[in-house]
Amino acid sequence: MARILAFDYGTKRIGIAVTDPLQIIATGLDTIHPKDIMSFLKKYLEQEKVELFVVGEPKQMDGSQSQSEVHIKTFIKQLNKEFPEIPIERMDERFTSKMASASIAQSGLKKSDRENKERIDTVSATIILQSYLEKKSHGF
Repeated sequence: MARILAFDYGTKRIGIAVTDPLQIIATGLDTIHPKDIMSFLKKYLEQEKVELFVVGEPKQMDGSQSQSEVHIKTFIKQLNKEFPEIPIERMDERFTSKMASASIAQSGLKKSDRENKERIDTVSATIILQSYLEKKSHGF
C-alpha cells in the first residue's frame, strides 16, 4: 500500500500530514510555505509512494464555502497539473484548528511551543487525515 498525504492549506503556511504505508495512522509531517510546496512534494514523492492527496475543505457553519476556498482551488489545480496520477479528495475541516489548539494545549508543551502556528497547521492536517481515515474505514 502507499501513503496518503493531507493538506491544511493556508496562504501563509500549508500543514502536511501523512499516513503510514498501511494507512492506519496519521502523523504530522511538516509545514511548508505555499511557494515551496510543489518542490517539497516532488522531493517527497521521489522517496515515498503516495496514492492519494486529501485537501481540507473549510466551510462556514451553514455549510457554505469559506473565503479561502478560492486559494485552495488554485492549489488543487497545481496538484492536478504537477501530479496528475494522484487523485485528490476533499475533507471537511471545520473545527480542525480549534481541535488542534486544544490538543496542543493538553500536550504539556511550553506556552511558546503551544502557540507555534506551524505546529497548529501540522496538527490540523493530521486531524483532517485522521478524520478521512475514520470516514473511509466506516464506509462513508
